[in-house]
Amino acid sequence: MPQTYPFSAIVGQYEMKRALLLAAIDPAIGGVLVLGDRGTGKSTAVRALAALLPAIRTVLGCRFNCDPAAPTVDCPDCQRNSNARLKIDKRPIPVIDLPLGASEDRVAGALDIEAALTQGKKTFQPGLLAAAHRGFLYVDEVNLLEDHLVDLLLDVAASGVNLVERDGLSLRHPARFVLVGSGNPEEGELRPQLLDRFGLSLDVTSPTDIAERIEVVKRRDAFERDPAQFLDSWARKDAALAKRILKARAELNEIAVGDEILEIAAGLAIKLGIDGSRGELTMMRAARALAAYEQRERVTPELLLAVAPSCLRHRLRRDPMDESGSSIRVERAIAAISVAVA
Repeated sequence: MPQTYPFSAIVGQYEMKRALLLAAIDPAIGGVLVLGDRGTGKSTAVRALAALLPAIRTVLGCRFNCDPAAPTVDCPDCQRNSNARLKIDKRPIPVIDLPLGASEDRVAGALDIEAALTQGKKTFQPGLLAAAHRGFLYVDEVNLLEDHLVDLLLDVAASGVNLVERDGLSLRHPARFVLVGSGNPEEGELRPQLLDRFGLSLDVTSPTDIAERIEVVKRRDAFERDPAQFLDSWARKDAALAKRILKARAELNEIAVGDEILEIAAGLAIKLGIDGSRGELTMMRAARALAAYEQRERVTPELLLAVAPSCLRHRLRRDPMDESGSSIRVERAIAAISVAVA
């Protein structure tokens, strides 16, 4: 099995790493959309983060990664064991790739043809959504994803349940995951409905600092030449980071969010003309997760404004009279709010 590059060893890309950490602390934030240059460590960061998190407890024999502490009525495997004492298994947090050319059957699941032909049974073959439950679903070039798969992802992201009705099957199973998408905006735009489902959005670029680029090459080369030694040299930092994430998860619900923070969030959303309340909800959750990560007792305006660009830049309406990018528009609004709350 190939070794996973250590999360702590990733050079630069601070905003991307922070967004993934916040989503790991509180999956309710939503997914993470990373747009920009190829070769900037997007997929590496996702796999590295999942690798440093502890294994999840699952029901033994369950194909849907269900939590034995809270088995769901929607899981067909757990339903069969409802009258028996559930046995416990442990599995690494799943990181599932969704290929652009995947069929709907491969993503959602379908009738197991082999079982139907050899045993005469209608058996469900779980798809990628089932495999990603309680983990990460990674979609590279998400802006090129076919419309029927986008519709499927939107339905599952909204409900946390995958409903399959085809080939004489009617089945539901849990499908809650952190959706991570990456892509190059020059190759096509995302549908607004899918954009809105991502909690955090950020732009990544190749480093322009010579020393930083040299360090990227040196670390990658060291990892490829001797993975075991490289992993050992970063093990302590990764372990400390994993401990910090788990502590933040445990303390998340204790973080205070005052009305003044919600007022700032609402004011920022109104100033930018953002529809709905998803922007404020995401800002509140992301700021709370950041406060827990930084071991604060409450969310401060500083923390809220730190996460605001990632929460809002992809939710802006297009303004034909304003040629500045969405990031600049958010930064201007944040600057105005900062002056008001100072």
